[in-house]
Amino acid sequence: MARHRPEGQTVPVNASTLTAERVRGDVEVLSRAGLELEDFLTEAVASLSRAVPSVAVCIGTHDPATHLLTSARKYGDLAGRNDHDGQFGQLEYDSGEPTSYRHLAEAPVRALSMTQHTGGDVERSERMSQLMVPAFGYYDELRVVFRENGRFWGGMAMFRGVDDPVFSEAEVEFMGGLGTSFARGVRGGLLARMAAADRVVVPAGPAVLVVGARDEILQSSPAATARLAELASADHSADPFGVISALVGTARRAARGEVQSAPSSRVRTASGQWLVLHASPLSGLGDRDGEVVVTIEEARPPEIVSLVVAAFDLTPRERDVTQLVLQGVDTKEIAATLHMSTYTVQDHLKSVFDKADVRSRRELIARVFFDQYVPRMGTDLAPSGFFA
Repeated sequence: MARHRPEGQTVPVNASTLTAERVRGDVEVLSRAGLELEDFLTEAVASLSRAVPSVAVCIGTHDPATHLLTSARKYGDLAGRNDHDGQFGQLEYDSGEPTSYRHLAEAPVRALSMTQHTGGDVERSERMSQLMVPAFGYYDELRVVFRENGRFWGGMAMFRGVDDPVFSEAEVEFMGGLGTSFARGVRGGLLARMAAADRVVVPAGPAVLVVGARDEILQSSPAATARLAELASADHSADPFGVISALVGTARRAARGEVQSAPSSRVRTASGQWLVLHASPLSGLGDRDGEVVVTIEEARPPEIVSLVVAAFDLTPRERDVTQLVLQGVDTKEIAATLHMSTYTVQDHLKSVFDKADVRSRRELIARVFFDQYVPRMGTDLAPSGFFA
């Protein structure tokens, strides 16, 4: 049914131009302040409330390579509510919802409101009719895409209830203009926290869980249970099953032939450690059809290098140079490999050092590999060549 404003409801005056510009400036400053992800998002959401009020906010970070959810945080009325995260993941990643983040990640849109997108009939959207309206009483949603230099780093959803005015075109446009700043803050937040010395102790054995056709966890190894608890330990964090359900939904699409390969995503824990999550559909009959196995493992350096290098916002040539530096190639060999002069290589390195806030090759390598290599130096190597 169409969304109608209650009788007598008046639309509040939009935030003044001065307030809006102050909020815009605040978010821009925060995005460049080198804050850890949690601090950046908390401060930015608090500032936003002065210009675009809402009853609740949900922010998801995504792997820019796979566009899969890597973490979620909730504010306002949604804080502490994790009772529908599995259903949300299914609607986002295993349905044809055109306003899902997996679609918006590649669409030429910066922000949209559901009332505008549906012509006022928000329940035309599966997400709104099956989840947001009946479960939470939210009758409008404003989605913002976090995109910088063509890379998708996440998105934000802001909500209003039945007694609230719908999001205006001016508010949608204003929020769309903040998408790049949020992308920059998320990108920087991935690098701001180094791995903590007091990591979570994970039981020995593989971290594996099986998700059923109805999106319930059927089985979980002790290591997987510990990993899920670790992913949920950040402030404002949503149930990590939301991240799992994103993988599960995509794995089911792979089973149907809608995507080419089984999904994986790189996730950072609250302690600063990188994990890689893989999902694969299981062959099943009858009521076992649709089951998915998920594995969680510590990331090896090659698996996180591309994500960390992307977070430094390097140009394509700077990324090429950095990849070779991380392999131990000297300046002369880099120049020969990339068909450029040694002076050009040095210019690229200087720019890379500035962006990574380091002063030497050694510091750059430590900056990239710190999370995984430094805590293990001096330990034995496994057959794979990685530290045991």
